[in-house]
Amino acid sequence: MIPEKSSAKVEEYAFGGLVAVVGAFTLIDATTIAARADNAVGPRAFPYAVGALLIVTGVAAIVATARGRLGQAEEGEDVDTGVRTDWVTVAKLVAVLVAHLVLIDVVGWPVAATVLFFGAAWTLGAVWWRALPIAVVLALVVQVVFAYGLGLSLPAGIFEGVPFLDG
Repeated sequence: MIPEKSSAKVEEYAFGGLVAVVGAFTLIDATTIAARADNAVGPRAFPYAVGALLIVTGVAAIVATARGRLGQAEEGEDVDTGVRTDWVTVAKLVAVLVAHLVLIDVVGWPVAATVLFFGAAWTLGAVWWRALPIAVVLALVVQVVFAYGLGLSLPAGIFEGVPFLDG
């Protein structure tokens, strides 16, 4: 029992340390993002927030481990090991992702993201007539938030020139 507990503690420390290191890398790398001075939020805000949260989370995991609060092994896992991987679903999701990557340059973000969101939802069992309008709205919201909220321009594609979609 003692070797297992010791091994679990090392793994918990390693996890916390890795998360903190990824957070530090994110903060350092975010400084290299070019931003206009006139933009209040800018493209660095999100990487700074994510990096800071990763560091806080990593340090919290290390502190919790030092206090003896280890994660539960196996009992916390909600996976049925007797079920085989559904490779058809995995292939469909990969195909949807590849289609998204190809379509971004051809038809722009709004259409490509709609294909991604709709295709993933439908593949995972969503009803198509509910998933499609949600995918359209989600893609358009992301386009507008990036264009006006962050001042970043996602490719508008076929919507080039539409004022609220063309950042």
